Amino acid sequence: METLTLIGAGNVGKSMGRLWARSKLLEVRHVINRTLESATRAVEFIGQGQPVSRYDEIAPSDWVMISVPDDQIEFACAQVAELNVLALGATVFHCSGSRPSSLLEPVRRRGCKIASMHPVKSFADPLQASQTFAQTPCGIEGDDEACLRLEGLVVASGAKPFRLDGSSKLLYHAGTVMVCNYLTALLETGFRCYEAAGIPRARAMELAAPIVAETVRNVFKSGTVAALTGPIARGDARLVADQSLALQQWDSAASDVYKALGAIAVQLAREKGAAPEALASISETIG
Repeated sequence: METLTLIGAGNVGKSMGRLWARSKLLEVRHVINRTLESATRAVEFIGQGQPVSRYDEIAPSDWVMISVPDDQIEFACAQVAELNVLALGATVFHCSGSRPSSLLEPVRRRGCKIASMHPVKSFADPLQASQTFAQTPCGIEGDDEACLRLEGLVVASGAKPFRLDGSSKLLYHAGTVMVCNYLTALLETGFRCYEAAGIPRARAMELAAPIVAETVRNVFKSGTVAALTGPIARGDARLVADQSLALQQWDSAASDVYKALGAIAVQLAREKGAAPEALASISETIG
C-alpha cells in the first residue's frame, strides 16, 4: 500500500487522512501539526500514523498532502524541500481552492510531481465529512502525471474529480465561498432580522428551515431566474423602499447586504419579465 505524509491536520487533513486510512487506499505514515499534542490528537482521530512536531522527523512517503492554511503552504513546501525528506517521484499536493499548485515548485525541483486538490465540501464536522465524502466534487490542477494520480485516488474514494485552471482559482474559490460560507453569513443576517422583530432564534430557525430548503431545491431544479420570488420579482417598489428604510434605521450593515443582493435580484427579475418601470424605481431605492 502506498504511504501518505500529512502536513497540517486541521479539519480537512483529519477528514481525508481518516477516509484514506480506513478505506485502505493509503497508509498514513507521519502527521505533523503545529504542536505534537495536536498532531497526536489528529492521529487518534485518523486511527493511523505517527505524530511528529518537526519536519526533519518526516520519513519519505509516496504521497505528501499539505493541508495547512493558504498563507503557510509555501513555508511547508520549502521545509520539506530544504530538508530533503521527500521520496523521488512522490506526488505532493495541497488542498487550497484559491492557490495554484505552482506554489509547490521547490519540491518539483526535487524530483516530485505537484498538484492541488480542492474538495467542494464543508468540513465543519471532520467525522461526518469523512463518512459522507462519496460524490464530493474535487477540483484538481497541476502536473499531468500528478493530476492523473490524484484523479485515480479521488475516484477510488467515491468522489468526482474535475480539472481546474490554476490561474483562475481565486475566482473559482470566491464562488465557493459565496455559495457556502457567505450563505451561512446571509442566514445569520436573516436570523438577526427575525430576532429584531421579536422572534427568538430557535423559533426563527424553525420558520426559516422549510423555505430555505425549498428555495435551494428550486434553484438547482429550475435555475436562479425561475426560483426568484418576493417583492423584487413582482416589482413591488414600495415594499422594497419601506424595508430598505427599516433596515437602515435598525442596522446599516444589514441594509447594505439587502441593497447589494437586491441589485442582483433586480437583474434576475428583469430576465424573469418583471415590469421595467418598477425595477427602475427599485434600482433607484437600493442604488
